Amino acid sequence: MRTEQLEYITAVTRLGSLRRAAEELRLSQPALSETVRNLERELGVDLLERKRSGATMSSSGRELLPHIVEVLEAVDRLRAAAGEQHRISRMVRVGTVNAATVPLLLPVVREFRAAHPVTQVEVVAAQQTDIHRGLLEGGFDLGLVNQLEGDDQPAGFESTELLRGRPVVCVRPDSALAAYDAVPVARLLDGPLIAMRSGYVMHRFVHRLLDGRGASFAYSTDGAELGKLMVAEGLGATVLPDFSVVGDPLERRGAITCRPIAGDTTQVLLMLRRRRADSVPQAAQDLHEAFVRHARHVSPIGLPSLRTTHKGEMGAE
Repeated sequence: MRTEQLEYITAVTRLGSLRRAAEELRLSQPALSETVRNLERELGVDLLERKRSGATMSSSGRELLPHIVEVLEAVDRLRAAAGEQHRISRMVRVGTVNAATVPLLLPVVREFRAAHPVTQVEVVAAQQTDIHRGLLEGGFDLGLVNQLEGDDQPAGFESTELLRGRPVVCVRPDSALAAYDAVPVARLLDGPLIAMRSGYVMHRFVHRLLDGRGASFAYSTDGAELGKLMVAEGLGATVLPDFSVVGDPLERRGAITCRPIAGDTTQVLLMLRRRRADSVPQAAQDLHEAFVRHARHVSPIGLPSLRTTHKGEMGAE
């Protein structure tokens, strides 16, 4: 067994594709496939499930993944102790539903990169279910997801509450809805509404809020960032957590603004999740700690009756 075999299997798991892993590792796909096959034969288990849509970690592979990561971390520590100047850089992958991108995600990534210059950070926008699957299969190290207060915590994860806010209506300042101190739910039916696609918490929230009333859903989109751009271009209004709007560059420049929803007391939580494991790569642990540390200082301001952001503890499953 060689160290690079373990590196290769983690790359395939992280990227979900032999082809993409081969490109990143600068190997031919047949050579990579044969290397992984050799490791599987040596261990006596199928580490990957190979499908047309890509390669994912098998159940046996998921059980062995913490041990693989532990070996690679030990090799890194050995290289560091030996004073090697060109040790292999690690990559930390973060899945996000595009919530609190400006006030939290970007400052954390900037600080982490300054402290870990040889570690790559890859931020991937995805839906909740895709993030959870990626965490379980080793494709993501950390995940940023929204949940509504009262939602059950999914099994198999360590969950930390980073931010707590409320849903708001995001509109242009010249919109009729911006004239309200708090937007009545019925007024959301007056014009085009930009909805998050099914699979996002805010999609579920809006449908529950409207309670079957016929909204003029003009658009359906992935993630808060694109939703805010569509609002700024005058295509309609959208409903997002306040921590996704307040402090955004578009909001600071006056291209968008937001208002609470009249009579609504829903709390939206931004959760940081990672797979439960006996061994966590040091880089992922450091990035996790940076998120928790920065979350203490993020507070959406400028809206009436907004709760101050606070840091939560590790959620019980």
